[in-house]
Amino acid sequence: MDKNQLKLQIEKELDKTSHLITELEEVVKPISPENAIGRISRMDAINNKSVSEASLRQARDKLSKLKGALERLDEAGFGICIKCGQPIPEGRIMLMPHSRKCVNCA
Repeated sequence: MDKNQLKLQIEKELDKTSHLITELEEVVKPISPENAIGRISRMDAINNKSVSEASLRQARDKLSKLKGALERLDEAGFGICIKCGQPIPEGRIMLMPHSRKCVNCA
């Protein structure tokens, strides 16, 4: 596994996730009751806000895990499943560098 390529992949995902968090933070701002958007539209906006809040939580969690993966990249155990101890396939690491478990254990 090429650690430099993986580092670039993690940094790219960090950047993409940071931008997503910024966008979602804008979307989940409180909906002011003074806005005359109508009752149905307000209910729709509240539902959409809930979905966006869940996405924001997931994005923040992913960002945290990506930062951890970047820190662990040079450790001897990087790329080894924390549950079964077997190597995590390179394809999985490239797609999900923050994953600490192989497909079978996940």
